[in-house]
Amino acid sequence: MITIEFVVILLCLLTGTRFGGMGLGLISGIGLFILCFVFGLQPGKPPVDVMLTILAVIGCAATLQTAGGLNVMMQFAERLLRKHPQHITLLAPFTTWTLTFLCGTGHVVYTMFPIIADIALKKGIRPERPMAVASVASQMAITASPVSVAVVSLVSILAAQHGIGHAWGILEILAVSVPASLFGVAIAALWSLRRGKDLADDAEFQEKLKDPKQREFIYGGTETLMNQRFPKQAYWSTWIFFAGIAVVVLLGAFPELRPAFELKGKMTALSMNLVIQMMMLIAGAVMLMACKVNASAISNGAVFKAGMVAIFSVFGVAWMSDTFFQAHLDELKLALEGVVKSHPWTYAIVLFLVSKLVNSQAAALTAVAPMGLMLGIDPKMLIAFFPASYGYFVLPTYPSDLACIGFDRSGTTRIGKFIINHSFILPGLIGVSCACAASYLLVQIFF
Repeated sequence: MITIEFVVILLCLLTGTRFGGMGLGLISGIGLFILCFVFGLQPGKPPVDVMLTILAVIGCAATLQTAGGLNVMMQFAERLLRKHPQHITLLAPFTTWTLTFLCGTGHVVYTMFPIIADIALKKGIRPERPMAVASVASQMAITASPVSVAVVSLVSILAAQHGIGHAWGILEILAVSVPASLFGVAIAALWSLRRGKDLADDAEFQEKLKDPKQREFIYGGTETLMNQRFPKQAYWSTWIFFAGIAVVVLLGAFPELRPAFELKGKMTALSMNLVIQMMMLIAGAVMLMACKVNASAISNGAVFKAGMVAIFSVFGVAWMSDTFFQAHLDELKLALEGVVKSHPWTYAIVLFLVSKLVNSQAAALTAVAPMGLMLGIDPKMLIAFFPASYGYFVLPTYPSDLACIGFDRSGTTRIGKFIINHSFILPGLIGVSCACAASYLLVQIFF
């Protein structure tokens, strides 16, 4: 019966990914219904705390986008790239990494892709080199951002231990995930410097240039934000957003700054979940009032829409998986506890594969990490293998990868004949594996 129930969950995940994040959440409801009404399992608990925290972060980031703060960041990034075009393959991934790190979502970097392609072509550099690794880096930064859905989810999951063992705070998680993520991106970028043929030696590319229309299309109009002027409120919104993030990190680093309340007979500092929710709501409110933001336009932005889809997918997937794991916890512990304790890397493999199934780092974490804790995995291993939550580059179906392919007019960033041999597979594998290795070493050394 456990096997049949697991197959039901797997089928729901596979079917849901065909329809994107919203489809994943909706179809998970079908799986939940079957588990409860057909197999008689008691429904688990939806991750309400995680969802509310994500909602607060998305509301703040969407307000920032509406105020023009995101455009300010991207214009600064473009200025840096155009100043050093010869280093585009190294600078582009760190630029997209930084944008995601600051904003908490990889969906903010789409505007950078045509700019990166334009700079590479003008410099005679194969666009695949900077573009593929830039797309990968934008997603790897999610595990390093203090306001990303994935980091918020991991903080919530570890906080749910109710004081058992070491209390892992957001600053301790970031102290590992930030350098590990940067290390993975750096190695992937260095590898990308020599990937593929130079444009002058690429027979397929040179053949395209013989057609005047193709040549005009490839070397056509320049994509740029350099000439745009933004109102002063756009700059204000950027600094307000940074200030909100800084306060979150500060309160995470110093629990004594948070108010304490009596919980189960002892004084406990205010949960970081609630701190993040409060500060993101406050930062969004200050932007709304001080930066002349059109409140009705906030929900129309790409950040808000992508965030709401993420919430919905986390809702359905986590509720369905929690129902299964809670019902069969004893059996799973008996079968898997010894394996995952002695070989914690098996947790990383499961997390990596699930993230590909659900196309979301946060959804993968909310489905797999609680199970890992139940099976007795040391919480620090959840942090050590946090980078493994990014596995959806394996098949080129994620929106950022597809957008990257579309913006490369040269055609060098592409999906291969066998699907799996696409431009993102090697930078992704190199980046994630190196980040996991660095993260594991940091945890072992310092914790």
